[in-house]
Amino acid sequence: MNGPEPFGARLRRAMDTRGPLCVGIDPHAALLAEWGLNDDVAGLERFSRTVVEAVADRVAVLKPQSAFFERFGSRGVAVLEASVAEARAAGALVVMDAKRGDIGSTMAAYAESFLHPDSPLFSDALTVSPYLGYGSLSPAVALARESGTGLFVLALTSNPEGGEVQHAVRADGRSVGATMLGHLAAENAGQTPLGSFGAVVGATLGDLSSYDLDINGPLLAPGIGAQGATAADLPAVFGPAVRNVVPNVSRGVLRHGADVVALRDAAERFAEEIRTAVAAV
Repeated sequence: MNGPEPFGARLRRAMDTRGPLCVGIDPHAALLAEWGLNDDVAGLERFSRTVVEAVADRVAVLKPQSAFFERFGSRGVAVLEASVAEARAAGALVVMDAKRGDIGSTMAAYAESFLHPDSPLFSDALTVSPYLGYGSLSPAVALARESGTGLFVLALTSNPEGGEVQHAVRADGRSVGATMLGHLAAENAGQTPLGSFGAVVGATLGDLSSYDLDINGPLLAPGIGAQGATAADLPAVFGPAVRNVVPNVSRGVLRHGADVVALRDAAERFAEEIRTAVAAV
């Protein structure tokens, strides 16, 4: 094989061996307080290191939310850099949840920040927004292919406000969300065992059978736990594509902190529930 192993292949292996669970690292102020930590860099570092210690050696994916680190400035970003490196060293794939989206050289710079191997924030994949036009993501797509990383493109998100854009119908009769899924299917064509270009599709959206979710790529699915969806809901929402779903659980695991064993047990419970639901399809 020439070049680095693609993200999709690495993700498929991690899901098959560790279970298809993504745990978010979301150190917002209220959660730091619940953990008995101060809303400062020391609290941020303690929180992030505890999550990494608890689950990075056993879950398929960790997803730090960049904004909760960036709000502390350069010292917060330094904590994020360390967390990403430590999580990857423990065997977890890291999806940087930064939802970047821009055009031209600016989009290229965002991609280099997270997907270039020489970057201090080098991650396995990055969440991106396509709503300046899917083509605006071209620099990120090109770098992901080169570096063996991946993208998760916002397509059908779980927030209610997303519908006004994502469900809008284009002149060709397709919704914007369906159009994004079509672009991703084209990116992943012919890739085995799984393409590297995924979609963000909310687990709380109910029956999505009117959408073609078979994009030959992963579907990052927020909404399990605190937002109300359960692992048992996944087959009804995603249908035959459920095997490629990476359910994200943040609050449902993180509320068990700051005890490493409790965090680990919560993650393993969610992972087993998801395995059971997917195996039933």
